[in-house]
Amino acid sequence: MAEKITNKISIKFKLAEGAALPEYKTTGAAGADICSNEDCSIDPNNWKMVSTGVFPEIPENFEIQVRSRSGLAAKNGVFVLNSPGTVDSDYRGEIKVILANMSDKPFEIRKGDRIAQLVVSPVQQANFEIVSDISETERSAGGFGSTGIR
Repeated sequence: MAEKITNKISIKFKLAEGAALPEYKTTGAAGADICSNEDCSIDPNNWKMVSTGVFPEIPENFEIQVRSRSGLAAKNGVFVLNSPGTVDSDYRGEIKVILANMSDKPFEIRKGDRIAQLVVSPVQQANFEIVSDISETERSAGGFGSTGIR
């Protein structure tokens, strides 16, 4: 288990019965692993919202991003479907993880399995305004491969 970092923000969590607090597994980890709070299975080429039993209180001007665990994706074809999922600071419901299974066999999840990772990020809101013209750049409207692959 990674040592507790004391100079960072605090995020409070209410836990359902049997749920585990998200946990950084190494001192250099950007993401804290979050665990399933249920036994379930995801059929091939399908997805499921998986319960974590974790209810956050995130400080204002921060968000939690829910991301895939690389090992699950590489070894099992299982990933967070809406990655990164966003948990807003004013949300107080349970964090559920939408996992997709792109393999050819069912993926079994047991309560306590690490299914995703949480990354805490600062949030900057913008003022949106309507204008009649926007500035030109070298790229301008070129998109979707306009810069090539080499």
